[in-house]
Amino acid sequence: MKKGTAIVWLRNDLRLHDNEVLSSAILKSEFQIPLYIIDPRWFAQGDLGFTKTGAYRLQFILEALADLRNSLRNIGADLLIKVGQPEEIIPKLAKTLKVNTIFTSQEVTQEEIFIEKNLENKIFAQGISIEYYWQSTLFHIDDIPYSAQHIPDIFTEFRKETEKTTKVRTLFPEPLQIKFPSGLEAGDIPSLASFGFSLPQPHSDSAFPFEGGETAAKARLHYYLWESNLIAEYKETRNGLIGTDYSSKLSAWLSLGCISPRYIYFEIAKYEKERKKNQSTYWLIFELLWRDYFRLVARKFGNKLFAQDGLKGNSLKWKTDIANFIKWREGETGIPFIDANMRELKLTGFMSNRGRQNVASFLTKDLEIDWRWGAAWFEHCLVDYDPCSNWGNWAYIAGVGNDPRENRYFNILTQAKRYDPKGKYVRTWIPEIAQIEGFNINRPDQYPNTIKYPSPLVKIEKWA
Repeated sequence: MKKGTAIVWLRNDLRLHDNEVLSSAILKSEFQIPLYIIDPRWFAQGDLGFTKTGAYRLQFILEALADLRNSLRNIGADLLIKVGQPEEIIPKLAKTLKVNTIFTSQEVTQEEIFIEKNLENKIFAQGISIEYYWQSTLFHIDDIPYSAQHIPDIFTEFRKETEKTTKVRTLFPEPLQIKFPSGLEAGDIPSLASFGFSLPQPHSDSAFPFEGGETAAKARLHYYLWESNLIAEYKETRNGLIGTDYSSKLSAWLSLGCISPRYIYFEIAKYEKERKKNQSTYWLIFELLWRDYFRLVARKFGNKLFAQDGLKGNSLKWKTDIANFIKWREGETGIPFIDANMRELKLTGFMSNRGRQNVASFLTKDLEIDWRWGAAWFEHCLVDYDPCSNWGNWAYIAGVGNDPRENRYFNILTQAKRYDPKGKYVRTWIPEIAQIEGFNINRPDQYPNTIKYPSPLVKIEKWA
């Protein structure tokens, strides 16, 4: 029996399709109020001098909200948008609107859990209940063959057993109607300027020139599979550096829940049945499994994910060299392949997976700077930032995470030669050396004196 009014507190699930939170609220309540809250704590300046959330990610969020609001209005509802702390806003709204239940997605990292606990303390005192739903992963947490504290510390073990024993759950249907209380003002979508940001300038060479939102996410998936057949070569192209098509680029929409990993899975299964099945089509599912794994690892280890000695408790000696960190951050290390990647990140909010591995290895293994500084800068910049994947990957590269291989190290010159043999990528992002001919683009120690480029922070001979 349906009961009263519900707040549907949307977080990283900004979609109508395959949304158990929405579906459950519709099933259990008479009226539903979709709500999104922009938390000012996202824009607090940290000790390193930059905010947790930067302009590119915020712009993507605002675009996703506009798209979701339009979709909700098409089915008779709206999206209530507030700015403030959820644990303060929701209890006040619930009291004013006489809400019975809060429906929301289950999160796993420390800041989100802290908010949930504070919220629970306040709404329970008002006689209001809250229901959490696990819906961010490909495989549901209740279906995998491991309890929360027994997730394997090695990905391959997790993947093999999970693939063997677990099925992907079916999709929740997209709602045809949501009963939104009449007369309720939904509020305007804030601007970037209201949070102190200017509109990011689009870059002609950006590998991620896409908009936020469910509509754009579905369009990209359709293009990547059905229009272009690019998925059939994904395993061969995924280490690319230039352009929009070397990888699926679905990570940003996944990070906000604009698209469901299950929706992607079933579209790939359909493609494999109707077009082609090969290692590449599987490999995109393989990447979704990595995303699942990092989320489960974050749930298992809690705050250890954000600790200097990481999941393993490795007490490594990290430097706190702010000058060299800033040079790394700004793409001024004097190592062209590193600098090109860092400049792309700063100018577009995106970087390839291959680039991320190299710049993380350089910061932690060559400069020996605290890996958490790098993870924090990525958090600020990346349009596809996801706390579990970001911090999990950084810990992995730094040697304090789930990497079974000790002291993993990237030879920067070898990597540059393999993935940017003609220096096209470097020339794209470093105009100072774009015109160099006849020299190894990745050996600035050999450049003519007329080229103004920073001296390398480390001796290049170590890689040669």
